[in-house]
Amino acid sequence: MSATTQPVLDLRGITKVYGEGETAVHALAGVDLQVARGDYVAVMGASGSGKSTLMNIVGCLDEPTAGRYLLDGVDVRRRSETALARIRNRKIGFVFQNFNLVARTSALRNVELPLAYRGIGASQRYAQANHALDRVGLGARVSHDPSELSGGQQQRVAIARAIVTDPVLLLADEPTGALDTHSTADVLKLFDELSLSGRTLVVITHEDEVAAHAKRVIRMSDGLIVSDERVTAVDAAPPMTDVAEVA
Repeated sequence: MSATTQPVLDLRGITKVYGEGETAVHALAGVDLQVARGDYVAVMGASGSGKSTLMNIVGCLDEPTAGRYLLDGVDVRRRSETALARIRNRKIGFVFQNFNLVARTSALRNVELPLAYRGIGASQRYAQANHALDRVGLGARVSHDPSELSGGQQQRVAIARAIVTDPVLLLADEPTGALDTHSTADVLKLFDELSLSGRTLVVITHEDEVAAHAKRVIRMSDGLIVSDERVTAVDAAPPMTDVAEVA
């Protein structure tokens, strides 16, 4: 199977059990999930459905109890913490509900961080980070600290940081949960643009408005996928220029 046809995510029989014996909690009860390159998937479910546990496993932040997980063709099971950190840096861009930006550090420096961890030189980091911030509409705010930005602007910085390394997967956890209506619309428009440019997105959400932008909606309950449907996405904006072009 070529790199262009193999799934970005390939999970087979994934289980996750916390604890032992009678107190054991079966957070995932045998999940099969494949996500093709360029797909845009929303994962929904009530609290305790298993969606957060699934996100942690997909993001290589936790390991399954059993099952197989290939990320972009790479088997990530039984890897050292150092190896998993390297995989996360090279293959996954994260967007969190509360932005997770470094305080008292400029937007530019925040976006440069994953490039620095990869060992990329200062001049290339600067160029790629500037381009990524320009792509999310913050080219005039590169020197601002998070405290000088609105919530919506902080999330756009986080998205720039997530895409600056050109990851194979953009993984977002409740990305609009801390935003007002206007900022939510801005972030969803960015996701539409990223999807049109060919990026692979998996968004964990409980909001129907967010899921309506996806091409595919997965619903979870009791640690299992109970529905997996293709949907007609909302109209999206023209595609973004790929950040990788600056590399």
